[in-house]
Amino acid sequence: MTTAPVYDESKIKTLSSLEHIRLRPGMYIGRLGNGNHPDDGIYILLKEVIDNAVDEFIMGAGKRVEIAIDESNLVRVRDYGRGIPLGKLVECVSIINTGGKFNTDAFQFSVGLNGVGTKAVNALSSFFRVTAFRDGQFAAATFEQGALKAEESGATTEKTGTLVEFRPDAQIFGDYAFNRDFIRKRLWRYAYLNAGLRFVFDKETFYSTNGLLDLLEAEIRSTQLYDAIYHREKGLEFAFSHTDGYGEHYFSFVNGTYTNEGGTHLSAFREGILKGINEYAGKRYAGEDVREGVVGAVAVKVREPIFESQTKNKLGNTDIRADIVAKVKAVVTDFLYKHPETAEIILAKVQQNARVRKELQHVRKEAKAKARKVALKIPQLKDCKYHPSRGKPSPPGRENMIFITEGQSASGSIVSARDPMTQAVFSLKGKPLNVHGHSFALLYKNDEMYNLMRALNIEESIGDLRYDKIILATDADVDGLHIRNLLLTFFLTFFENIVKRGHLYILETPLFRVRNRRETVYCYSDAERAAAEKRLAAGRQKVEVTRFKGLGEISPKEFKQFIGPDMRLQQVHIDRLSDVPDILQFYMGRNTPERREFIMANLRPVQ
Repeated sequence: MTTAPVYDESKIKTLSSLEHIRLRPGMYIGRLGNGNHPDDGIYILLKEVIDNAVDEFIMGAGKRVEIAIDESNLVRVRDYGRGIPLGKLVECVSIINTGGKFNTDAFQFSVGLNGVGTKAVNALSSFFRVTAFRDGQFAAATFEQGALKAEESGATTEKTGTLVEFRPDAQIFGDYAFNRDFIRKRLWRYAYLNAGLRFVFDKETFYSTNGLLDLLEAEIRSTQLYDAIYHREKGLEFAFSHTDGYGEHYFSFVNGTYTNEGGTHLSAFREGILKGINEYAGKRYAGEDVREGVVGAVAVKVREPIFESQTKNKLGNTDIRADIVAKVKAVVTDFLYKHPETAEIILAKVQQNARVRKELQHVRKEAKAKARKVALKIPQLKDCKYHPSRGKPSPPGRENMIFITEGQSASGSIVSARDPMTQAVFSLKGKPLNVHGHSFALLYKNDEMYNLMRALNIEESIGDLRYDKIILATDADVDGLHIRNLLLTFFLTFFENIVKRGHLYILETPLFRVRNRRETVYCYSDAERAAAEKRLAAGRQKVEVTRFKGLGEISPKEFKQFIGPDMRLQQVHIDRLSDVPDILQFYMGRNTPERREFIMANLRPVQ
């Protein structure tokens, strides 16, 4: 008989707030990661510090923020706001539920209302130092892993403001690295949201004079059908225009923070656009017809925002909805009456959308009927058993995914090696169709494309997507790369929002296996292979090198480690929406001579 472990008063433990952050970092900053994803923890730490600097600007103090990251990953953020009150410096960065954000006289609109942000940065950094400058005096405090190590104070000639220096703790984040492109993109968003606030990073300045209008212009450039409708007032700013693209694309923000899952403010903005256009037209157009092709941005300031998590991805305040809907509707209606030429373009676009939607309904109906006659199940899909509730993302560590691969050999290896609870496999029969330049209706008439849409459950709406991650798993040869490009064209042309919302990935598998009698090393590049060969050949040992030409050459036993917890994934990002049409036209259009010249001009010698 097994004896239950002792459970008494001695087993009860009370952690300090900073100890709890280190023990359960995911509760405070979401994912950890190593810096390969823009939502990884090291960027959340940087964001928390910059947010405080932006809050100072919102309150009318400080118009410049300087950011620097050195080779040792020491981050430095200097603002010229009011500076943390010197007598409360230590408490403000080390004791949860302490800070000026709870006082609406000091901070009227702030993201960091829960008093956790900087404390999390402190707790999760191997080195953390904060210095406040106020009226010719300074105070500084140095911490290691949240523990106070030193304090200083005295006179200074520095301008009033706050300097925060920190190095994310490798014990928490492992072998990480900052991606400067991710940081630049985030700084541009800060600039667009805070017109007049200047950010300086790597000798580059990020500055906007026209706020969200500048953001929209950068994203859609020459692809818009008319000059954007733009409005700004205290607490609300928005801009939108129609393009010839598919779907709707929005950038939504609350108190300066990007809410990538939207929330009340975004749904109210969308409803306001619909009601404004219908009010002007005197019609009852469907929402999907009015908003198809819309690219928009909305930013609100809320005194007490309610977010779904510490990482603030989705706004939950319901009390702001009616006011936003009414304001957006009024602005849109008034604009259309004053600009009849723009109104004419919009109504023509809406009517075109309605015609296309009705045509698609007929094509969808035929495709569904045909599919039912052929088979009850999707023939190329080996599904997984776990699917999150509709509309809800999977909890961390419980994400499901689908691998899109080519041929029976490759899919056979993945099917044998996968976790059937969370990993599905869709096997292409051959090279998919190049859909660039074709209509949406073609997808329903092509068996391969339609079966792929069925597998993903996006025949009607991408809101019904069945998987957290869509992973392109193609061979590392010319044919495999061509298939990858064809699939990328499919998603970027018709399902851009799947990419924009971070669902699309590319699986990285090793190119080489290098081994001797005692050790096997898998290498992802020629440089890694050369280094492994040299190391394994030490002592004149015999080294065997295998070049994997296709995924099917990797045994299921080996493959299991490449799609397990240490799986290497490269997320597909869109830098600017306006770049997509030009990129697809160049690489997938009918300009073969131009592409050939480009390839010949950029050939590299074989190493």
